[in-house]
Order: sequence, then C-alpha cells, then structure tokens
Amino acid sequence: MAEIRESKAAVQTSEAQIAVHWREEEYFYPSSKFVGQANLSDPGVNERFSENNFPECFREYADMLSWDKYWHTTLDTNDPPFWKWFVGGKLNASYNCIDRHLEKYKNKAALIFVPEPEQEATVAVTYQELYVRVNEMAALLREFAGLKAGDRVTIHMPMIPELPITMLACARLGVIHSVVFGGFSGEACGRRIADSGSRILITADSYYRSGKMIDHKANAQIALDIAKQEGQPVDKVLVWRRYRGQYGSKAPMIEGRDYFVDDELLKFSGRIIEPVSMDAEAPLFLMYTSGSTGKPKGCQHRTGGYLAYVTGTSKYLQDIHPTDVYWCMADIGWITGHSYIVYGPLALAATTVLYEGVPTFPDAGRVWRIAERLNVNIFHTSPTAIRQLRKAGPDEPAKYKYHFKHMTTVGEPIEPEVWRWYHDVVGKGEAVIVDTWWQTETGGFLCTTKPAIDPMKPGSAGPGAPGIYPTVFDENNEDVKAGSGKAGNICIRNPWPGIMQTIWGDRDRFVDQYYRKYCKDSKSKEWHDWPYFAADGAVLAADGYLRILGRVDDVINVAGHRLGTKEIESACLTLPEIAEAAVVPVVDDIKGRIPEVYVSLVPGIQPSQEIADKVTKTIETIIGKIARPRKVHIVPDMPKTRSGKLMRRVLAAISNNLSTGDITTLANPDIVESVREMVQGKESVVVKDGPDDLKQFGGVE
Repeated sequence: MAEIRESKAAVQTSEAQIAVHWREEEYFYPSSKFVGQANLSDPGVNERFSENNFPECFREYADMLSWDKYWHTTLDTNDPPFWKWFVGGKLNASYNCIDRHLEKYKNKAALIFVPEPEQEATVAVTYQELYVRVNEMAALLREFAGLKAGDRVTIHMPMIPELPITMLACARLGVIHSVVFGGFSGEACGRRIADSGSRILITADSYYRSGKMIDHKANAQIALDIAKQEGQPVDKVLVWRRYRGQYGSKAPMIEGRDYFVDDELLKFSGRIIEPVSMDAEAPLFLMYTSGSTGKPKGCQHRTGGYLAYVTGTSKYLQDIHPTDVYWCMADIGWITGHSYIVYGPLALAATTVLYEGVPTFPDAGRVWRIAERLNVNIFHTSPTAIRQLRKAGPDEPAKYKYHFKHMTTVGEPIEPEVWRWYHDVVGKGEAVIVDTWWQTETGGFLCTTKPAIDPMKPGSAGPGAPGIYPTVFDENNEDVKAGSGKAGNICIRNPWPGIMQTIWGDRDRFVDQYYRKYCKDSKSKEWHDWPYFAADGAVLAADGYLRILGRVDDVINVAGHRLGTKEIESACLTLPEIAEAAVVPVVDDIKGRIPEVYVSLVPGIQPSQEIADKVTKTIETIIGKIARPRKVHIVPDMPKTRSGKLMRRVLAAISNNLSTGDITTLANPDIVESVREMVQGKESVVVKDGPDDLKQFGGVE
C-alpha cells in the first residue's frame, strides 16, 4: 500500500513518488513433470534474448513462421519511434494459421465452440474445415463485398466460430479487420467504423448471454447512422446467423444493403483463394481501445512482427503444443482474444476453445464441466473471472476431473489471496501460473515468468518476457532502484516485434502518448533514447519481479476492460441537463474496479432520480453495459483547482471511503465535505489507506 504524504504534498505527489509497502510473497516452483514437457526449459534463453543479442534474438520467434520471402533487416530504427520489423519479408497470417498445418493436422480440431445453452452440442471445426470455410468467406469478401488488400472492415460480433473465420478470411486477402467487442453499443461501433474508414460491417443476428437470446443485429442500424453522421457511409452489412436459416433478430433486413452470410456463401462453395503475400509491415488489424481523451484510438498492428511475437510467446510462455487443448476465456473482441485465442494458438496448430456465454451460467460449475468434457489442459482467464468463480463456487473445481498443466491470468493485477485459490483449488496444486502484464498496444506479453524456469510469486507479474527490458522511472527520468519499495512508471527500454505501429491516422498522438514523456533525444535514431511509456504504475522488487499497481492516467480497468473516463464523461455531457461530469473508479469484489459518476446540473434544473437514470441509460447506449456506473451522484458543484480543473482524486477518495488528503489548495474546499456527506452520510468511517490507483487517480489536475 502507498503512503500519501501529509499536507500539500498529498495533492502534488505523483504516482511515481509514492512509497509502497507490502510483505514479499513466497515462491512457488513448477513441477518436474511440467518442466520435462515444456517448450522452454533451457535457462540459456536468458542469454539468447539478452540486450547483447538484441534485436536479432527475435529471429527465434520469426523463424517459427513460414515466410514467402525472408527479411533483410530485423529492426529498422530510421523513423523512431515508428519501428519496422523484419523489413523486406513477406508472409500471410491466414496461411500461417491454417494452410501450413494441413499436411500433418488437417483432421485435428482447430476450434471447439461451446454454446452457452448446455443442451446444445459443442462444435469442433477441424483445420481442414477451417481451411474450407475461411477460403469461402475470403471469396465472398473479395467478389461480393469488393474488398482488397489495405481496405478496412469492421466486425461487430459475439463469441461464435464465425468471428475467427471472418478475421482469418480478411487476413487471407490482406484486408485490415477492426473487431469491435460484441458488448459495445451500436454507437460505439459506429464511431469505430467512421474512424477506420470501413465501408463494410460484418455482424451477427443474435447470441446467448446469461440464458437469454440477445438481439445483436439491432445495433447495426445505430452504428450505420452514427458512421454516416461522421462522414463514413457503409455499403453493405453482412449478417451471420446464430442458427443457419433462422433469423434471430427483430431488426429488419434492409434490401440492397443487408445480406445473410450463410445464403451468400452458397455461391462460393468450395472456392479456394490464394493467400495474398503481404509485406511484413503491412497492417493486419486495428484494435480500438479507450484513451484518456474522449476519442477511442485505433491501435494499428503489423503482420510480420505481431504474428511472430504472439506465436513465440504462445509457444514459450503459454507452453502451447499442437497436442494441447487450450482455453482462453477472454473475448475475441479484445486484444487477448486476437493474440491468444486466434493468431498465437492457431499459428502453433493448437486446439483453441471458444465459449459463447458467461462462466457462471447456469451455475458455478459450468467452467469446470467444460474443462473436464473437452480435456482442457491450458486455461487462461482474468482476475475478474477468477474472483467471480471463487465467489460463486469456491469448492466447485474439486468436483470435476479436469487437470490443467498451465494457467494464465491477464488483464489486471491479481491479489495474492485470489492467486492462491487459483493455484491451489483451480490448478489443484499441479498447474503453473503465468501472471502476465501487457496492453492492447503491445500486442503480447511484456512481463511474466517463464513457466518452466522462473518461480512464481503471488501478486507479481514477474520479470520482463524474453527480449523485453523493463524499467521503472520516477518523474525525474531516473531509475527507481530494485528493492527500494518506491513506485514509479513502468517503461520498456526497447522496441519489440509485437508493439503497435502507430495510432490509426494520428502519428502525433502516438508519439505524444507513448514516447514523449521519457524520450532522451527527439532527434536520435537510437532505440535506447525512446523508452515506451505504458502509463501504469509499478514497483520493482529486489529479485527483479514487477508488481503492477494500475493505471496512472484517467483510465478505469473494469474486469480487464480499459474504459476511458473522458469517453464516459463525454457520454454524460450529451444530455442537455448536465453541466459537468466526472468519472472515478470504485473498488468492486468481482470486477476489480467499476465507474462511479458525479454530475452537476445546468442552472434551473432540479436534481431527480429521473436524471440519474438518464445518465446511466446514456452511458449504456453510447458505450455499452460494460461501462454502466455503480451509481450516479448529482452534486451542487465539483471540487476544482483554481485553474478550474476537476479533482477526480478527491471524488475517487470519497467514493471509496478514503481520506481526501489536503484540500486547502482547492478553489472551493468547502464543497468536499458537502459532497462527502451526500455520498457517505454523516456517520461514515474514513480510512487513510487504500489501493494506490484510487489514491492518486487522475494525478495532479
């Protein structure tokens, strides 16, 4: 935990100056059985991927792929920080995930789809069947939709097999796919369509969630209206049906615009499309993520470097073999799903499981029944899901005869006590755990233990992944020493193949957001001068393990999903009654953090529950239910600095019953007590200490 300094320093202290105190956790070691079968058990990997061998060490990952043309330059640093990887090389991602496996694995399951309704049979898609279906979809996209290499297409779909099939069909043609998380609203989808310049939307009619059939197609019209308002018309909407031949939506199909994919595919039965040989630097996909400004940013990922990095990390750090049944419970609409459900596992000829629904439906044993039935031996999920499963059925895993050799946790820090339950109960004391830290922007894992080599330590992500050289900087650009107990900003000192190329259409924002803060020399072409700023706080232990503390900017990590507060606040301000809005994170036992909203009203408008309900509804409509606030507080005024900026740190403290620290420098310090009483009541108990990311949320504003 962090200690906030007394008096004025509490307002002025930055994340990178907070001291952190916790007891060092004990080590856990992999079993000899796991080490004996591991892809990576040679400690020599540390030397192979050391800075002395950078960047050529990453040839080891790239050589796991099949190249149409080998590259001539591993890393080009001529236009920093727009690094180029495997320059001159050519390859196709779809070919690497499907075609090259056919000779040996064509009759092996590539995908296993588990519908949420438990009475429905699972569906196995072999590599041969995946090859046929991806080719047919590629033919449809090329000849019916008119797409070609370099075009963008937006995909707004739930967790059904047709989602990865569509992605791989795009990759086969060199079409850049932009997958929008299925839980996002039509409006959020429309803004991403507009930003990417997509003229084709691929969606689905319906899907199951918590036992209910959700009408998904209804989002399409909203998305198209928003995109058109922003200057991007859509030519065609391609609709996959959850049940072939049955339409599961009440939304009308618009003649001449909307088409059922399963009907149109009949015209392309058996068609084979030669994979387009793409330059290693050609964009493979865009992945939109919330930023600290209102506009979502399109992280642009390259073909060669990205595919090499997710393949290498899947093999070495996930320990995926072709014989494994691997289940990542993330959604493909997020980067984890792209990297570690689709591209990484399939490039290694693994069997990857897709589950449609929620992990606790119809009961807390569902996940473990799936694992037992499919003989899953690698399990990958988020701390939110782990907390949820632990709360719903702490003793459920012991009832089932599954056995995991390896488990991953991803998306947010995991508490040591939750880690131990994951290890002892879910993993039955047998499985190794890799606690990974990375981001949408980074493409793949940055910090993690090497499962057969490094000991595990609850609550700590571990050291840098092979070829990744992390450091922790303070606000003066100085290294925070290992074992000092001081928090700082985690940065990566070097480029790596999985790093995003840029923000789609906004080079300046890319430089400003990720490199400006710690750049040593803006004119330098040496990679050493361009550390990557992750905007996460961390502490470096004496053993070199990193403990991640959370965001240092205004982004709330809700169940592993990064939601920009500015985006949520912007949604609030679309209501004419709202004058100001502030969004802060609140601790939640299941999701880790959830948003809480403060609004002040325009003069003449009286507070009411109706207005609070409108705020919630608006957030759900514009962003999605994932951003639903715990509560909306209508306050007479916001705590502000003398320059007029909102002090979200103070509001976050109030929402979490923490000390607000020194407020004498505020322009309106008296408002703090009235807001506190409104939220907490007069008899509330305030604690001094709490999670670090809440104490310093919003930084100095």
